[in-house]
Amino acid sequence: MAKITIIGAGGYVFPLRLVGDILSLPALQSSTITLMDIDAGRLEGTASAARDLVAHYGFPATIEATTDRRAALDGAGYVIVTFQVGGLEAYAHDVQIPRRYGLDQTVGDTLGPGGVFRFLRSAPALTDIASDMAEVCPDALLINYANPMAMNCWFLSSLGVKTVGLCHSVQGTSHMLARQLGVPDDEITFRVAGINHQAWFTEFRRGDEDLLPRLRETMTRRHLGRAAGGTLAADDGDHSGMRDDNVYEGGSERVRTEIMDAFGFFHTESSHHASEYLPYFRKDADRVEDFIPQRWDYFEVCSAKATGDPNGDLLARLKEDLRPSVEYGARIVHAMETGSPTVIYGNVPNHGLIANLPPGCCVEVACLVDRNGIQPVAYGALPPQCAAVNRTNVNVQELAVLAAQTGDREHVYHAVMLDPLTGALLTLEQIRSLVDELFAAEEQWLPQFAPEAAGYGVADRTAVAAG
Repeated sequence: MAKITIIGAGGYVFPLRLVGDILSLPALQSSTITLMDIDAGRLEGTASAARDLVAHYGFPATIEATTDRRAALDGAGYVIVTFQVGGLEAYAHDVQIPRRYGLDQTVGDTLGPGGVFRFLRSAPALTDIASDMAEVCPDALLINYANPMAMNCWFLSSLGVKTVGLCHSVQGTSHMLARQLGVPDDEITFRVAGINHQAWFTEFRRGDEDLLPRLRETMTRRHLGRAAGGTLAADDGDHSGMRDDNVYEGGSERVRTEIMDAFGFFHTESSHHASEYLPYFRKDADRVEDFIPQRWDYFEVCSAKATGDPNGDLLARLKEDLRPSVEYGARIVHAMETGSPTVIYGNVPNHGLIANLPPGCCVEVACLVDRNGIQPVAYGALPPQCAAVNRTNVNVQELAVLAAQTGDREHVYHAVMLDPLTGALLTLEQIRSLVDELFAAEEQWLPQFAPEAAGYGVADRTAVAAG
């Protein structure tokens, strides 16, 4: 069996969940799973739990653990990236500094100042991984789970790494919408395309029945308090969301329903997180409370989980019932190793896949997977208003990736200036000051912008568009 390497394996719960997914598939139970992290203590926590799981079931799998990245990559067929460079210390700067300027990011890992700087911290590590892979596992597939998904994957693809980015927002949202309509998951078919955290359900069907009209009516009545024609409607009390090992969907979906009401289609990220990507929902505290009455702060969630045994509860559940989660990672490995085809939603370069999004940007589309690897399916053109919403986010991604490629600090300012929410709240002078503060606070993780590193990662400026 191929060697599967997880970089960032000391993370909270998720790396062990991936190990469980791999081991839940009989064809992968003799795999070599190599766990790598720079934090030896956290790494050992995951490795110990993984070995315990293997021993519990008597699988022939081999679990390796190392802090040596190059050794972990040597001979790998699959490289799974799950890290957050700088950990909670850096993440605190991502969210707390913008809040001093009145910019409240509920997560801050995908767009905005938080997403841009999380990506810029990741770029040197991604560059080093790409360099090592070119030498010790040039044919390996890199499966990226680290946010910001689109920026990371765009950058990795520009480095020549065979990359697919995975998220659970498509499958999570499809389950939630099926429940909202009272339709079994296994009777639903759908078509989705766009960018990560902002892909659009342009089809949602049960057999021959088009469910989009009923979806619009149901979500408008439940979450906007009015009937489809605009009249007020009684709230029927069903604000169900989705929550399992890996998926959080907010109970109130007013933000996403407002977006659907305005632009015609439902998209793939929870209302809490989606509110960061557009200029309409977080202009002031009263508006935030109106649209998102139950605050959910991901930095606080992560901080609360930073102590204790992160894997204990999950390990106990996996010992009782070992079955795959909603994540696509293990399914990809299984399909490529066995030839048994599967369809996933992946984040890949836009080489003719979505006609009205920029060439080379990172898009999220359906992909066939078998022994031939990841084979994205061309979608065509999105509804023009949906593509236009996506392009406001792609603008930020493009400038951030260009900044990482060239070490040009000015493009970091440009990226944050183009962020829809930041631009709605702050002046250009305030944005420049905010970015300066983030540079100062996170200097230790940003070697590509140090004066002595002029030219770090320099690439032809057309490389971003080329993907």
